[in-house]
Amino acid sequence: MMIVPDTWHALPFFHENLPAIEQALATEHRLVLPPERQVFAALDACAPQSVRVVILGQDPYPTPGHAHGLAFSVEPDVRPLPRSLNNIFKELGEDIGRTPPNGDLRFWAEQGVLLLNDVLTVPAGDARGHRRLGWQKLVPQVLDSLSNRPRAFVLWGNDARSHATRVAGHGHLVLQSAHPSPLSARRGFFGSRPFSTVNTWLKEQGQQPINWTDP
Repeated sequence: MMIVPDTWHALPFFHENLPAIEQALATEHRLVLPPERQVFAALDACAPQSVRVVILGQDPYPTPGHAHGLAFSVEPDVRPLPRSLNNIFKELGEDIGRTPPNGDLRFWAEQGVLLLNDVLTVPAGDARGHRRLGWQKLVPQVLDSLSNRPRAFVLWGNDARSHATRVAGHGHLVLQSAHPSPLSARRGFFGSRPFSTVNTWLKEQGQQPINWTDP
């Protein structure tokens, strides 16, 4: 059984939807990623009150050894980087001038960047293979719970951008662009400068900027 994050357990999803998802996963004959203990790693890493920035992904990397529960992040020894993450680092380098030493983005989470996928599990080798399990009911509840004060929301790709109206207003910064996937990055992700834009906004709010590059 998955361990529900203490600081998020009040969300209806965890008692209304998660039991059916767990039941479905119990009958899955394929390897499920990430490992069960890491499925809620993004929420474990960021309590609601500590969230300053939200970056939404689609679903975990389907390659064994890559996904560890935070959207776009991988274990530090993964080489080469997944193509979406490689494109994120290309944009980060153009925007900020530097990139992290590896693909482990847990140090972003430690600063209040919630790296949350729309779907939290995937069968190995079958990208988007768990889209029908019911995971998508979680993100709207998370976003609603974060509307109590201004935050930055970074929405990459159509799945993430579908939540734009939910986070409109409330004083939030909402950035939308194409997904960093090789299929779409050149259609508006490259050149969007989300990292410096978020930091400028945070400083305007009287907050510390995010250190995007140095663990």
